[in-house]
Amino acid sequence: MQSNSNNSGISRRTLIKAAGASAAVATVGLPVRLFAADPIKVAAVYTVPVEQQWVSRIHKAANAAKDRGDIEYVYSENTANNDYERVMREYCEAGHKLILGEVFGVEDAARAVAKDYPGVAFLMGSSFTPDAAVPNFSVFDNYIQDASYLSGLVAGAMTKSKNIGMVGGYPIPEVNRLMNAFMAGVKEVAPDTKFQVAFIGSWFDPPKAKETAFAQIDGGADLLYAERFGVSDAAKEKGKLAIGNVIDTQADYPETVVASALWHFEPTLDKAIAEVKAGTFKAEDYGVYSFMKNGGSSLAPLGTFEGKVPDEIKAKIAEKEKAIKDGSFTVEINDAEPKSS
Repeated sequence: MQSNSNNSGISRRTLIKAAGASAAVATVGLPVRLFAADPIKVAAVYTVPVEQQWVSRIHKAANAAKDRGDIEYVYSENTANNDYERVMREYCEAGHKLILGEVFGVEDAARAVAKDYPGVAFLMGSSFTPDAAVPNFSVFDNYIQDASYLSGLVAGAMTKSKNIGMVGGYPIPEVNRLMNAFMAGVKEVAPDTKFQVAFIGSWFDPPKAKETAFAQIDGGADLLYAERFGVSDAAKEKGKLAIGNVIDTQADYPETVVASALWHFEPTLDKAIAEVKAGTFKAEDYGVYSFMKNGGSSLAPLGTFEGKVPDEIKAKIAEKEKAIKDGSFTVEINDAEPKSS
């Protein structure tokens, strides 16, 4: 297990005591109420580096909670799917009360671990729904379709060729819904826009994403939807524009990245921490905490493109954002695989 921790002050004796306490808790299962002031021992298991944009949001929120004193936080990154279960079990045995991670490729194994440790809460990125048979296993995902739709409004106003390239990791619901929301925003502003849609079959392969983006530029795209790292590099190299996803990379691409749909994991994690502390954690879908109205997503500031995006589009974005937050407008959640047009 490649483990990382900023809690090097914890002695081995303390760790062993914590493990023993966890075993006792496991015999009675959830809920177990912790004192509100007690930091929760949290461990995360990631299959990619913490620099990867999706996981970086979870890592950022966990570090913020640690800095507040709400949790103690350790993590493992680059964990292979066939090693994921072992790492989860080690953290459970070490006395961690909340396990974070992404189990898109190891659903069955992860839920089996949760069944074996009923005194531990699991909050995992997943394509599946909560199961009452595993009451300590909740799921989350980045439902940032609201912000993706708003970024589409920007893209529709900025493309001149009306030809947009889109590069994603895999055509799974959590990727598809963001692409579809983005395309809906584009079509609202520029209904005759054509889309080139491609998936690279990886969550972290910048060279492949860049190569795919180059092909789309050769196919006439003058703006690229950068669901993966590498796409903005291609856009920058060819003098094209890009729309970011999950994180704001405009500081690295000031003349390329026009806008980004941002994911904020803090509301999701803070809800789980509160439930664990209250002893009320149960199987739930935490997806709603990524909605814009709950503070889970936003459109990044236009920054270097503030004076380049038409005023009427900026006014439209402000109007739509207000409507999304007050509930008078709902962005469709469409999990179907997007296709080229």
